[in-house]
Amino acid sequence: MISFYLNILRLLKAIYRASKDPEFRALSILTFILLLSGTIFYSNAEKWNLLDSLYFCAMTMTTVGYGDLAPTSDLSKIFTVIYAFVSIGVFVSLAAKLAAAMMKSRNKT
Repeated sequence: MISFYLNILRLLKAIYRASKDPEFRALSILTFILLLSGTIFYSNAEKWNLLDSLYFCAMTMTTVGYGDLAPTSDLSKIFTVIYAFVSIGVFVSLAAKLAAAMMKSRNKT
């Protein structure tokens, strides 16, 4: 259990260190905007509640895709295809920046 807390601390330190990088901040803001816009879209287009919409966006963005929710209208399907391509790329870039910050801290110690 102690190693779990140490890893959380290491992650938080890496996020703090990475937050000084303008590219990391831009990717973080873009990720937030993508989650927010997707949540609003699915809430209106599919009539899902906000939590389900956010959940679907996060599962799509992280490529988990449990399949418990799926778009039903043609407009939603088209939006999902575009959303997946854009959001997966942004999320992977953000994760790579965070991983680089974690590796940088590991190399210093």
